Amino acid sequence: MTTTPEAPSAASLMTTLPGHFYTDPEIFRQEQERVFESLWFCAVRAADLDKPGAFRTVQIGRESVLVTRSRSGELRAFLNICRHRGARLCTQESGEVRRALQCPYHAWTYDLDGKLIAAPNLVKMPDVDRTAYGLVKVALREWLGYAWVCLADEPPSFEETVMGAAVERLGDAASIERYRTEGLALGKRVTYDVRANWKLIVENFMECYHCATIHPELTDVLPEFADGFAAQYYVGHGASFGEEVSGFTVDGSAGFDRLPEVAEDQDRRYYAITIKPTVFINLVPDHVILHRMFPLAEDRTVVECDWLYAPEIVASGVDLAKSVELFHRVNEQDFEACERTQPAMASRAYRAGGVLVPTEHHIGHFHEWLAGLLA
Repeated sequence: MTTTPEAPSAASLMTTLPGHFYTDPEIFRQEQERVFESLWFCAVRAADLDKPGAFRTVQIGRESVLVTRSRSGELRAFLNICRHRGARLCTQESGEVRRALQCPYHAWTYDLDGKLIAAPNLVKMPDVDRTAYGLVKVALREWLGYAWVCLADEPPSFEETVMGAAVERLGDAASIERYRTEGLALGKRVTYDVRANWKLIVENFMECYHCATIHPELTDVLPEFADGFAAQYYVGHGASFGEEVSGFTVDGSAGFDRLPEVAEDQDRRYYAITIKPTVFINLVPDHVILHRMFPLAEDRTVVECDWLYAPEIVASGVDLAKSVELFHRVNEQDFEACERTQPAMASRAYRAGGVLVPTEHHIGHFHEWLAGLLA
């Protein structure tokens, strides 16, 4: 069963998904098939693959996906499976090959565009179509400096489902384009292995009812969060920095110069965007923080978080610690809360689910969206 329960009688409260949505392996399998393998998934930061032959493998749903840069400099994505007997082509998470991708089992070899170019005794099999038996291609789009991939045979509109999520949140495309994320440099990356269902992490990011309880540093910088209203609850709204706050840092001290194209009315504001199913984007005047989630099991999610700055800031070697530390603490606080919640999803007390208070009602739209995909 993947239906949502009836709404509670109290008008102020809205029912959540029932507990088994967070613990049932069969529901997670359905999510792998109908969510992660069917929608656009933010896989790799493009600049990480900085030369032809550089590659990274990522787990998307039940599939291992190989993203590499071709000899012409274009990013390509393939299922990480040799077409001969199905061996995993690249077993490392990342690396670099000189000219081609070779299966370690029987040495079937593919060029960086996925075409079969060599194999033992291949010349004696002239009827083998080297293109047809090339690697299985995966749809790929670049946006914000990241490679987004989709495993679906007919991917949904990228403009509507991915870029459209930012427009729906901010009100227009220009509001995110001004940060020029594709031209920023990686200042810090932290990978978190969270023992919680991916939906608990999404729900946590979407609301701020918990902010006054567990995020003292964040509410010092963004005082309105202490009232429980999330920034993304309002279209176009960005939470304002406190009057005595100079920058988006762990102690409110000054950060760095505002990114060149960020508008005056975006200065001293924080914007949060959820791009379903697995991406969070955080915009502040001097940097961008981007989370990518990789759900690996019904109770385990790896989150990769990038802090992105103007290239000259990173190149200068300036200390980024106070800037990074604020959201690193927020991440640790949030993920601890999610891990504390995960065991309760199997409790009889949560069999019918919990409730959402009015400031969290927008999470109900996320639940409706998911239920529609699984129905």
